[in-house]
Amino acid sequence: MYFWVENIFIMKQVIIIVILLICITSCKNGKQPIAGETEFQKEINAEYKDATTSPLKEVDRKEFKSLDFFKYDSTYVVEALFTRTENELPFKMKTTTDRLPEYVKYGVLEFFLNDEIFQLNVYQNQDLIKKEGYEDYLFLPFSDETNGLESYGGGRYIDLRIPKSNTVIIDFNSAYNPYCAYNDKYSCPIVPRENYLRTKINAGVKTFGKH
Repeated sequence: MYFWVENIFIMKQVIIIVILLICITSCKNGKQPIAGETEFQKEINAEYKDATTSPLKEVDRKEFKSLDFFKYDSTYVVEALFTRTENELPFKMKTTTDRLPEYVKYGVLEFFLNDEIFQLNVYQNQDLIKKEGYEDYLFLPFSDETNGLESYGGGRYIDLRIPKSNTVIIDFNSAYNPYCAYNDKYSCPIVPRENYLRTKINAGVKTFGKH
């Protein structure tokens, strides 16, 4: 009777150890949570981590954990007055390669930031609007005084949608780098000169680290 009880006890101990080992192995093999303090940061980190959507070179993607971001700052969430620019002719936007995609200047955004009034042109890609889900997509490229220092030297982009009123919320915390900042195989629109902001935009994605 004693040996039977002892064997039961030993079996229970073995089962507990096996369960613990399974849990430890599962935790090690499980996916790590996506890094990021905001929804935008988590979404872009998930995109760049995924081999099917990432613009990163393979060597960079394998080591990738998170992009570097400015601290979220509500100062850089601004309400802009939207003015539709009528009768604009399509033009070829310069890129980092010989590719010349066709855009139209869709409107002007005027907003107050850092005690100054600024303007940015917003554009519409004439090919992209033919694709499902992008019919109302607007492209907002800009450069600022952090370029080449804290942020990518070629400027950054923000995605917008055609507004239903005469105002647009611009969240500079969602400003991201062109794919060219990570991989020279891409062809990226060059920020037009008129979209240079003579101020620092300490928000959004920072420059990508060197390896």
